[in-house]
Amino acid sequence: MPSLRKDSISKDTKEVTERFAESVRIMAQLRGPDGCPWDQKQTFDSIRKYTLEETWEVLDAIERRDWTNLREELGDLALQVLFYAQMASESEEIGFSIADVLEDLNRKLIRRHPHVFGEAASREAGNRASVDAAVNGSTDQVLSNWEAIKQAEKHLPKPVVRTDARSSLLDGVVRGQPALAEAAQIGSKTAKVGFDWPVWTDLLLKLSEETEELIQEVHTPEATPNRQERIEAELGDLLFTAAQLARHLGVDAEMALRGASLRFRRRFAWMELAADRGLADLEPEALEELWRRAKLELAATESGDGKR
Repeated sequence: MPSLRKDSISKDTKEVTERFAESVRIMAQLRGPDGCPWDQKQTFDSIRKYTLEETWEVLDAIERRDWTNLREELGDLALQVLFYAQMASESEEIGFSIADVLEDLNRKLIRRHPHVFGEAASREAGNRASVDAAVNGSTDQVLSNWEAIKQAEKHLPKPVVRTDARSSLLDGVVRGQPALAEAAQIGSKTAKVGFDWPVWTDLLLKLSEETEELIQEVHTPEATPNRQERIEAELGDLLFTAAQLARHLGVDAEMALRGASLRFRRRFAWMELAADRGLADLEPEALEELWRRAKLELAATESGDGKR
């Protein structure tokens, strides 16, 4: 791997190296013959859900500006990486280690940042794209270079949906991510070949169309074969369309939904405090009035924090 300038190396590199090596050893011991029965039983499939949970907990700590908790959650997220890498090193079929993971990461970072590490180092790390490293502080140029270098890399992601030998424009959109994020990435990819809605207002019409199709399925008799599956499919189409609308408006659909959930939490908590008696004892009209008051009361707070 290309060597870095000495002034780019942190003074605490030795301490970081020692602690990371200790984490790797601990993980190996947990999976070893005299280790933890629970850790020994885990597989790639069994711990996938924990990886998602830890990712969301990191996001939650950031949104709450809980930096102490963020430190802990980042450790839990790093544990997932160590866990996968340890299991991979134990498998003859897979056969890579955490050292291989870090080597690939380091080369990728250098390869895709010729404006930081120099064009020579970028090429030594595998860059085969011709880009202008003089970005002059332009983030747009950095992203353009990043995409060009990424496309030129030999080892592109393997297809994750198609089962035949042909390649697809969507092969690089990984399935292992939040559904709204995947939908937005799919839309961005297909837009590059002109398969997209021309303007965002067209998506409002599409939302109405998908809503009507959902209503039709919901109104079918309950005994209709595969009724629930079709309802789920129509609701999925509605959510997919909403994600494309967010993309057209320059909004991250995942963050928008998280913001909406947070606002709902705050407003509902206000309702609980404001109610003279339990919410369950109130009529729908009274609940709606409390909700209206909560929105008015919390409007200033919600606008002040980006309505997260």
